[in-house]
Amino acid sequence: MKNEKAHSYIPELLEQFEKGKLTRREFLRYTALLGMSVSAASSLIGLPRAKPLYAAGVRRGGTLRVSGAVQKVTHPAQFSWINPSNQLRQVAEYLTYTDKDNITHPYLLENWEVSDDLKTWILNLRTGVKFNNGDDFNADDVVFTMNQWLNKDVGSSLLGMVGGYLNPTGIEKTGKHQVKLHLNRPEIAVPEHLFHYPALVLNHRTFEGDFIKKPHGTGPYTLELYREGERCVVKRRHDYWQKGDDGKTLPYINSMEFIDMGTEMAPQIAAVKAGETDMIDLSDAGGTDVYQALKDDPNINVLPSTTGQTRLLRMRVDMKPWSDNRVRMALKLCQHREKILALAYFGQGLQGQDFHVSPKHPEYCKKPIPKYDPQRAKQLLKEAGYAKGLDVNLAVGNDWTDVVRYAEVLKQDAAPGGFRINIKPMPTSQYWEKWTEVDLGITPWTHRPLGTMVLNLAYVADDEGKPVPWNETRWVDKEFSRLLKKANGTLDVEERRKIFCALEEIQMTRGSIGIAWWRNVWMVARKSVRNVQSHPTLYMLFNKVWLEKKA
Repeated sequence: MKNEKAHSYIPELLEQFEKGKLTRREFLRYTALLGMSVSAASSLIGLPRAKPLYAAGVRRGGTLRVSGAVQKVTHPAQFSWINPSNQLRQVAEYLTYTDKDNITHPYLLENWEVSDDLKTWILNLRTGVKFNNGDDFNADDVVFTMNQWLNKDVGSSLLGMVGGYLNPTGIEKTGKHQVKLHLNRPEIAVPEHLFHYPALVLNHRTFEGDFIKKPHGTGPYTLELYREGERCVVKRRHDYWQKGDDGKTLPYINSMEFIDMGTEMAPQIAAVKAGETDMIDLSDAGGTDVYQALKDDPNINVLPSTTGQTRLLRMRVDMKPWSDNRVRMALKLCQHREKILALAYFGQGLQGQDFHVSPKHPEYCKKPIPKYDPQRAKQLLKEAGYAKGLDVNLAVGNDWTDVVRYAEVLKQDAAPGGFRINIKPMPTSQYWEKWTEVDLGITPWTHRPLGTMVLNLAYVADDEGKPVPWNETRWVDKEFSRLLKKANGTLDVEERRKIFCALEEIQMTRGSIGIAWWRNVWMVARKSVRNVQSHPTLYMLFNKVWLEKKA
């Protein structure tokens, strides 16, 4: 990196690694966040230099056909689904990227530098990068894009993620290819936030609120067609900034076609088995039926990834009866977690504990799995004034088979606890229209690499005291918020974990969510699609993916 200036905390991380307090992956992860290149960090701990992954046998050309929803989109910062980000990330790009091992690297950034107190971040942009309309990528684009994130009228989830530590006045252009961020408080996860899937970098000269009308990005493809509910087609650029291992311009594939085949998985399974499509995008779908149908197919790779993805049983604390914590606790006690995981997801995951931090997060503090206890639930309902039990409606998207099965198991097991659950199924698209509004529902949440990220997205208030846009339960706890701010700025891994022990306990005992399990996910592609790597968020990072020639 510029001036080879290492953050002052890196020697402490090295000492923790040498004492066995950090794994190699954790060491690489934290040094990368502090601005050290992965290659430099690897050399510090004696890891060999990584070999190129894609050098041998690469073939250029062909069209990759992917089944996946083609939804209505306008402003990328408003994304709440992964599907459209997978399509448009081929056209526009991010400042950073977080790989399958949760290590964050520069992307449209050359590198970054961070102050010892984690409050000043210098973002050094790549030079020589052009948007697909010929405009140069520069600091004005970054400043413009970040201001879009922080614009309350846009309503981006990034407002909840970064708005707690960054104001528009804290974004300073310090050069044509340099931006300095002045934070309100310390934050270690800035580089990972820059890869949040709505964080696509926009062309400040042409963007007017609808990316489809002027799809000007720095990515490897141009957008040729976007027809909601039907197809999205992107075609290879010939002036893209990245080079392949053969020294020629990426990408290797000529075009990608995303085909909307509806929400039923059976036609998509049949199409990929027959070779009519090459992949299924499972980023916003329950994948168990696909896994079961295709895991033994000799022509298809089903690539697993253990994640922090989950199905969130969420309760609006500003609406009765969920405003009473005794009622919330009662419903959480009605989750038979082992049974739910087995019946809803074929046991393909890990049991959860009603806090939004997974065992895959580095800050995770191990807690016991809560036991199924309908008698205690019944007693809590009685104390809350519901001695005769309680009738509740549970909203679910009926296209998520595991969500529906979760609801069915919960309905059965909650009956002895005094809950009479009326399941209200609806099309997935309809659920997403009201996911923050229903009083009781089950919402899919995707993986984030750090435990702080989802907590900042979904369980805090903005600077005016209002719940942030993705705080679907409206739960804001002063002690929780104070501890989370402290965790955001705590470098020491063990100290962060101690704070997380308290955060998890608060969310378990007085929070607004139930988490019965954490999901395994799968990247599903025919074996003719080469160099695909499964990602915990199922992001399609496909610049160096290539297609075998058909026989």
